[in-house]
Amino acid sequence: MKTLPKERRYETLSYLPPLTDAQIAKQIQYIIDKGYIPAIEFNETSEPTDFFWTMWKLPLFGARTTQEVLSEVQACRSEFSTSYVRVVGFDNIKQCQVLSFIVHKPGTRNW
Repeated sequence: MKTLPKERRYETLSYLPPLTDAQIAKQIQYIIDKGYIPAIEFNETSEPTDFFWTMWKLPLFGARTTQEVLSEVQACRSEFSTSYVRVVGFDNIKQCQVLSFIVHKPGTRNW
């Protein structure tokens, strides 16, 4: 058995290779299918002690398709190319964030 090499891990799905746009779309579809509210956030760092990320626009309450969310992800990536960008899913019943995953890391190619 081999251990993973030591490297910076970020959050949900960070042990996988960078997600492609098709894989990101599947994760976003999961958020929509579960009835969660998708939102996009960005931050200059991904330090685990930095709990506050800046929200890109308001949460996408009316989003019904993955394309609506993906177009906002791409707009955020373009405007804040030197920041980390993540997609978040909010549960409106529990009133909390239930999942998040990074879709852009600065210094790497856009997925």
